[in-house]
Amino acid sequence: MQSTCLTMAVLISCIAGPLTACAADDALDWKAGVATVSITPSQPMWMAGYASRTKPSDGVLSELHAKALVVEDSAGTRAVIVTTDLIGIPRPLRQQVASAIETRHKLNPAGLLLNCSHTHCSPVVRDDLEMSVMYPLDAEQRQRVEAYFVELRDKLMGVIDLAIEDLKPAKLSYSHARCSVAMNRRLPTKDGFQNSPYPDGPVDHDVPVLRVESPEGKLRAIAFGYACHNTTTALMQFNADYAGFAQTELEKAHPGATALFVMGCGGDQNPYPRGQIDWAITHGKTLSTAVEAALLPQPKPLRGPLKFELKEIDLPFEQMTHDELTARRNSNDLFVKRRAEALLAEHDKHGKIRESYPYPVQVLQFGGDLTMVTLGGEVVIDYALRLKRDLGPTPVWVAGYSNDVMAYIPSERVLKEGGYEGGGAMNFTNLPGPWRAGVEDLIINATRDIVVRLRSP
Repeated sequence: MQSTCLTMAVLISCIAGPLTACAADDALDWKAGVATVSITPSQPMWMAGYASRTKPSDGVLSELHAKALVVEDSAGTRAVIVTTDLIGIPRPLRQQVASAIETRHKLNPAGLLLNCSHTHCSPVVRDDLEMSVMYPLDAEQRQRVEAYFVELRDKLMGVIDLAIEDLKPAKLSYSHARCSVAMNRRLPTKDGFQNSPYPDGPVDHDVPVLRVESPEGKLRAIAFGYACHNTTTALMQFNADYAGFAQTELEKAHPGATALFVMGCGGDQNPYPRGQIDWAITHGKTLSTAVEAALLPQPKPLRGPLKFELKEIDLPFEQMTHDELTARRNSNDLFVKRRAEALLAEHDKHGKIRESYPYPVQVLQFGGDLTMVTLGGEVVIDYALRLKRDLGPTPVWVAGYSNDVMAYIPSERVLKEGGYEGGGAMNFTNLPGPWRAGVEDLIINATRDIVVRLRSP
């Protein structure tokens, strides 16, 4: 009788009493698991990110990691967030990992988020889009890249397995702070846009923070984001740049907790000052301090249900003719020449060159409390600023460098302005291009459509 009375009292309080109390209880009805694995190469390898390098790596300054955070709502719906200290996520890597976890764990591939920090002191990961153009790999180095891809794929599957094994009751909450490490790097000059500090350019200094705690309040994981290239140094030693040092600082400050860095839309943002490892350490401490600030106020509890969707949209290229490519094959620029040769080979094999690219747009929706948008490629900051403006006032977290990093993704403004992010960087890939006008609206509209669907009851 006493149990029945208590049950009725709870029901009456949820119906007639403050709804906020029931919402807070709902925020406790999660499970979460987290795991970490080292992905540092065991032997010297060609390093990714800088075309000027002329030799393989020379040692390890700090370990590279992959980290997995699995969250599950009260209905058993799971999402997996995997962060990596890598230059990019090649499309084949995403496809193979997604297929494996679907088979092993019945996980919907749309709920898998693979994000990279884009550190330029990480190994080349096999990617047919750029390997033959950007990196002068000999047979031995190419074999090492191939072997590392298999090892990396298996480690990503394994770290997800471990995170699922670690699933236990948890509380999820959200907060944010600000950090001023990043500065826009598209300096307008009379000769066009140069890669140089531009303090008047757009930035997004927001630091979103997803907090995972035990029911008793012990901190288990901190996922945090920032929109800035990890290019403080160009060392020949493997390291995770400022994002790695930020994670190390947070894990030292919170023993037993795992810190995961989610790269934002930092395609046109650099850390300044740069050029020395001491600056990378300083920037890491600065970012970790911002995360600590976000942990201070009462966080916003996240409620279910957990929903997600991943959609591929066709992003069109400006077409290049066979005659244009033939002319570029005679260029004095080695990378322009290599790219033209690769595209001519594609034309000879298929009778044409690709007209578009299957571009990934993903949304993770945490009840009505947080919308996490993830976009492929090296997305410029305009996307984050526009999506947060268009999709607010609910908190919106926008990540780039997710699920497939194929090229720079310029906004319409950057595409018209040109420069490296506007099209010049395509010379380091096997892609046609630049992108055709209108790609920004294609991406924004696809994102908005998904969000509308996921936010509906």
